[in-house]
Amino acid sequence: MSELLGSLSAKLSRVSGSADEQPVRAEIFSVERLEQYAQTLAAGHITVTKKGRAQLLPRLEDNGRKLVAAYRILVEAIRNGRPISPAGEWLVDNFHIVEEQLREIREDLPKSYYHELPKLARGEFKDYPRIYAVAFELIAHTDCRLDTNTMRRFIASYQTVDPLTIGELWAVAITLRLALVENLRRLAILIVSAREEREQADKLADKLLELASRQPSGLIQVISERIGKRDKIPQTFVVQLTQRLREQDPAVMPVTDWLEKQLAKKSASIEQLIHAEHQRQAATQVTVGNIITSMRLLSTLDWRDFFESVSLIEAQLGRDPAGAYSKMEFSARDRYRHVIERISKRTRSNELEVARGVVELAAAGAKEDTDAGSKSHVGYYLIDSGLAQLEANFGYRPRSSERLRRYFLRHATLTYLGGLAFFTLLVITLLISAMQGAGANWILLIAASILALIPASDLASSVLNWDITHLFEPHLLPRMETANGLPEEACSIVVVPTIFSNEVQVKELVERLEVHFLANQDQFIYFALLSDFPDADSEETPTDSTLLAAAEAGIEDLNRRHSREQPHRFHLFHRRRQWNAGEERWMGWERKRGKLQEFNWLLRGARDTSFAVKTADEGLLSRIRYVITLDSDTHLPRDVARKLVGAAIHPLNRPRLDPEVGRVRYGYGILQPRVSISLESASRSRFARIFSGNTGIDPYTTAVSDVYQDFFGEGSFTGKGLYDVNAFEPCLTQSGVWCATHSH
Repeated sequence: MSELLGSLSAKLSRVSGSADEQPVRAEIFSVERLEQYAQTLAAGHITVTKKGRAQLLPRLEDNGRKLVAAYRILVEAIRNGRPISPAGEWLVDNFHIVEEQLREIREDLPKSYYHELPKLARGEFKDYPRIYAVAFELIAHTDCRLDTNTMRRFIASYQTVDPLTIGELWAVAITLRLALVENLRRLAILIVSAREEREQADKLADKLLELASRQPSGLIQVISERIGKRDKIPQTFVVQLTQRLREQDPAVMPVTDWLEKQLAKKSASIEQLIHAEHQRQAATQVTVGNIITSMRLLSTLDWRDFFESVSLIEAQLGRDPAGAYSKMEFSARDRYRHVIERISKRTRSNELEVARGVVELAAAGAKEDTDAGSKSHVGYYLIDSGLAQLEANFGYRPRSSERLRRYFLRHATLTYLGGLAFFTLLVITLLISAMQGAGANWILLIAASILALIPASDLASSVLNWDITHLFEPHLLPRMETANGLPEEACSIVVVPTIFSNEVQVKELVERLEVHFLANQDQFIYFALLSDFPDADSEETPTDSTLLAAAEAGIEDLNRRHSREQPHRFHLFHRRRQWNAGEERWMGWERKRGKLQEFNWLLRGARDTSFAVKTADEGLLSRIRYVITLDSDTHLPRDVARKLVGAAIHPLNRPRLDPEVGRVRYGYGILQPRVSISLESASRSRFARIFSGNTGIDPYTTAVSDVYQDFFGEGSFTGKGLYDVNAFEPCLTQSGVWCATHSH
């Protein structure tokens, strides 16, 4: 092991003198001077768009190998009880941070991303990404001591002369890591080289001290053979040798005198070398410490906030005439920026020009659109119907695959039915061919074709649905940022339609309502039970009053513990039984469907509903805009209620009603999130384990594809989700056929 490390040390020492291995250091600038220098850099940079060889990636791997080798050498020295420099101690103690940086760079800088970055056409960094040159200059003039304010001001100042692309701004973190690793590699080589020189100096000192006691006349010859023929006297070696020989046997004084004479020939002295060596060690220690500290900063910094604080595209889109862009979630804003980036790359247009074009279209749309204002929102021209207009303005030509997908989406019904017919005929054809090959007569073939039609179509439907969900990405709805709370105009209520069967069940319902509240607390979100009594032969039963009293007591207790001085968060809406001639039973009108229908009427001021108990006042009910309905056994994960409302209030998702047909012609009146089986429920039986699919605690954390929602833009409401009262109620009223639809 020691021989291997010795070989590595020798190799590292040999490259330490090359020009490209010197530490990255330049004049230290103040923040103001850095801003001026950034503008000078931007004025001198000329970029080209080309792929070329990814030069930084092989260098990164080489840097990683060199750093690991240096680390092992230093660790071996510590194990053997030999001292290492303070800079070496910094490297050894914090090498786990260095390894983390190397891993993050490899993950965040694939070759495809590297090739997209603009490269410099000339200069020291020719054919290197422009953003790497910017990062390299920043660490050079700060001695690798980075802070958020300095980075932000440097990048912002650079862009006053030449804007950086979206990809380059996201690459700031990666390229800063690359530059820090590059500089650390150079310093590590110098650290190892200096340690090797000190060890050689110690060996020579031991030899000279031994020789001084036996043959003092041979000292000059030994030292002359060792360093006399060198063009450059090794500084670290001389300093270590001098320190060892001082205050030792007077017989070795000729060695010191000889060194002084040799240095005098080069206009230097031992004291100057000692001073320079101490300065070098101190500077190396400071720089290594700065590198490690900056690496920690880069790992903890929120790069999303940093990106948006320096992005000129972000500032341009922030001028959205609808005023919605800046209030959206980061993921939605990022999706908008990706569209600008795609159009810019495909049309060779400046990203900033594309962003300006989007804002101009939205401004023009604000003058034309007298409706709810979707055309005044920049997103209408980035991810909605106005995208074709934006692409036409910049001469965007979709790729063949993209053009084909768009054609399928425009003709969804024809594509789906055609595909279903094709796969069905394919299955039947394969079956008939196999039977014909086996000698079946034509009567048997016809009978088999008819009998195979249903299973073949079922198989074809499964294959087609699988193909669609894998070929077409899920259609994600943009959302407004609601982490800090809902706006007052988005007042919502979470309701659980249920039937009271016994006191234990009532208690469980109240506890479940409390869990929903604790996971989704907000000033403008309320919680309620919509309840009925079980079907009965009479309008009232002896247990009714007990069940109702238990529910009222539970709701009152929740309000006492959680509402305090605020408006009551928890409410109860209970209906009396009505006679159903078709069922010949006393029951809640239309069961769950009827509860929601009557609750909607109640929200819009109706006073003739069958609710016998309603604990909320009319002022609160009139402010409710959204209803989130859940089943009794449905979980509502943390903050999902706010996220659903955040999607509903986005300008592109707000429903626009067509009063003539009573349907939503634009936007969404119902938002139905993914519903999944919990781990506990999935384990109750073998049937549940087979058909439950992917299970988990939070089914809302991942996007899923649904054929009807993503391909046709429609879906079937399963009774769990959010709906806009003002859109849902008119549609339901016009389409309802009472006492003819099964409702649980």
